[in-house]
Amino acid sequence: MVYDAILILAVLFAVGYLVLASQQWSYPLSFSQRAALQASLFAAVGIYFVLCWTRTGQTLALKAWRLKVVDTRGRPPSRLRAVARYLLSWHLWLPGLAIGALLPRTAVWTLLALTGGFALLLTPALIDPQRRLLHDRCTGTRIVRVPPHGRDQGVAVSR
Repeated sequence: MVYDAILILAVLFAVGYLVLASQQWSYPLSFSQRAALQASLFAAVGIYFVLCWTRTGQTLALKAWRLKVVDTRGRPPSRLRAVARYLLSWHLWLPGLAIGALLPRTAVWTLLALTGGFALLLTPALIDPQRRLLHDRCTGTRIVRVPPHGRDQGVAVSR
């Protein structure tokens, strides 16, 4: 997640700059401007994940860890399934955001609430036989390991 977060920050920076510069907006933003910027950023992140998942099943971080998102047939998910996976994956942050809204508004409490809520929703994967999270169960996707290069075809890797 940290690998993807670093790449996503770059995407968010670029898209945010393009939106702000193209519209000639400056801070403080009005409510409608902020909503449009946030919607643009949400869509940009979704496009990144959906494109990666539907093409190869892997984001840059998943490639580094030799993991892959696949559907029930072992292929990269369809575009509709990938969009549903992206939208449903946001449920991991909802408890933390709700708890954070009830706690005093400090960076430490917000971070603790987000981390705690996220960790709480990761625990169901411990009892699932395929170690799937809720959004993977709902969309019929799962994360699988990719064998090291050459091993899937019985080819020896030379050094």
